[in-house]
Amino acid sequence: MAHLTGEERAQYVQAMFARIAGRYDLMNRLMTGGQDLTWRRFVIEQARLPVNGRLLDIATGTGDIALEGQKQVPGLQAVGGDFTIEMMQAGKQIPARQRIEWVGSDTLALPFPSNYFDAVTSGFLMRNVIDVRGAFREQLRVTKPGGRVVVLESSPPKQNVLRPFIQFHLTYVIPTLGKLIAGESDAYTYLPDSTKQFQTPESLATIMWEEGYTNVYYKLFMFGTVAVHVGQKASNQ
Repeated sequence: MAHLTGEERAQYVQAMFARIAGRYDLMNRLMTGGQDLTWRRFVIEQARLPVNGRLLDIATGTGDIALEGQKQVPGLQAVGGDFTIEMMQAGKQIPARQRIEWVGSDTLALPFPSNYFDAVTSGFLMRNVIDVRGAFREQLRVTKPGGRVVVLESSPPKQNVLRPFIQFHLTYVIPTLGKLIAGESDAYTYLPDSTKQFQTPESLATIMWEEGYTNVYYKLFMFGTVAVHVGQKASNQ
């Protein structure tokens, strides 16, 4: 569960996503009311990819963000990387995603050369990794100078009037949907719990600055429970 650390946590996360791969896209649409599609479009817009550019979408899952990149950017080479093979296998079965290049990848040890991609994106990755700083360093390493890293991630509910309603949604609605739709209440208990215990948007931005990113900013969605962070690799790095 969310309290696990180190390699034990990594193994749990990998097995969990393998179990829910077949219903992952459907659950995302239901949990967010379809808003996750809007967030993914925004991620690609912020990546500022050039025509015929090269994108790495790490923790790609079934390839939603990689596919959006191909829709928006002519000639884009979209590489989808994930350490859960079952998720990528589910994505490969979708005809529209046949042009994605699927690569087994661990975000803490990316199998790509330095300065290779015009942008690196991820969706709901960071709260699941055992070393957030290490993941940011690896993503920056494989990004070309001047390129961007764009991170879509959930955020802990803010202390405001909406907090009780958001907490109810996270604690009861999502696990119930998970049990009914995906047959996995445990997985959809872990995901809300990991959101509650994760970094605030402000602290995540600070980590990006500290790890060498420039021009860091973020935008909040869904009453502050989802954030898109953007950072750039300096031209002289």
